[in-house]
Amino acid sequence: MKIAVLLSGGVDSSVALSILKDQGHDLTAFYIKIWLEDELSYLGNCPWKEDLKYAKAVCKKFGVPLNIVSMQQEYWDKVVAYALKEVKNGRTPSPDIFCNKYIKFGCFFEKIGDQFDYVATGHYGQLEENNGKILLKKAADSVKDQTYFLSHLNQKQLSCILFPIGHFTKKQVRELAEKYDLPNKNRKDSQGICFLGKIKFNDFIKHHLSVKKGEIIDYESGKKVGEHDGFWYYTIGQRKGIGLSDGPWYVVEKNPEKNIVYVSNKYFTMDKKRDRLKVSNFNWISCKIPQNLDIEVKVRHGEKLYKCHIDFLQDDLAIVKLNERDQGLAPGQFAVFYENDVCLGCGVIS
Repeated sequence: MKIAVLLSGGVDSSVALSILKDQGHDLTAFYIKIWLEDELSYLGNCPWKEDLKYAKAVCKKFGVPLNIVSMQQEYWDKVVAYALKEVKNGRTPSPDIFCNKYIKFGCFFEKIGDQFDYVATGHYGQLEENNGKILLKKAADSVKDQTYFLSHLNQKQLSCILFPIGHFTKKQVRELAEKYDLPNKNRKDSQGICFLGKIKFNDFIKHHLSVKKGEIIDYESGKKVGEHDGFWYYTIGQRKGIGLSDGPWYVVEKNPEKNIVYVSNKYFTMDKKRDRLKVSNFNWISCKIPQNLDIEVKVRHGEKLYKCHIDFLQDDLAIVKLNERDQGLAPGQFAVFYENDVCLGCGVIS
């Protein structure tokens, strides 16, 4: 098959390319350049040049042509602008979900058109056809599973995608990198957010939103207990970095209009169950609401799954009841739903 392989310069996408080359497919690699030049001037240690160096080395090893695709303006318009808008409104964005939906499997699909049979990436997820529908299933490695970030994709997108490493564990991927003797076989995984790489999120926010002093107020007493540099540096459920004594303190609420951050050191008392959330703007991967409303949900990326019940108020608005409480339910984050190992889709916590 003719396959376009999205290379990041990391081990995962490089192993994906190696496997497909081994299988005899006709490959063309693509590196998506996303940062505007003025962004790079302050991001300084943004690793895109190093990423590209490794991508070129992998392609040279296998004799695969590499194209650099500029999507800088599209990325700003669809991912960065969204993230900044959400932060300004006191919400917690999920830029990785939007990057997959609108850039890697959106604008990129539009650019290459019908030149390729499939687009392959190094994502940890699995795809399976069932009764004419493409199912998105969890990866074999539950720690590395990335279905949370792929949950906003649709049937048209999934029908054109390959995830060659989704049935491997990370340990097995590393072993394959050794087997193929890849130039980046010893390269460490990036620990940053997808759309920032190694850049700290707070540094990114500070560049765009600067510093604005405000009050930290005890939620129970209403008394001022400290100051902050801007409500946008805090997210609901946050404990680290608040810098107050007599804790632990947790962020429980934000007031964007007054630039106030509310905290509590009584966050786990029984009157604060936090086991219900309102969810809207659903994307169901199978194109219809699931019949079984007693399923599982992730309220953030990671292994943690809650059993839940969905009570639809209307087709695009529901109350989700968790079987346990979660102290970090933050508006703007995505709730991603599962039935066994199948990712059903997602909605936005409102």
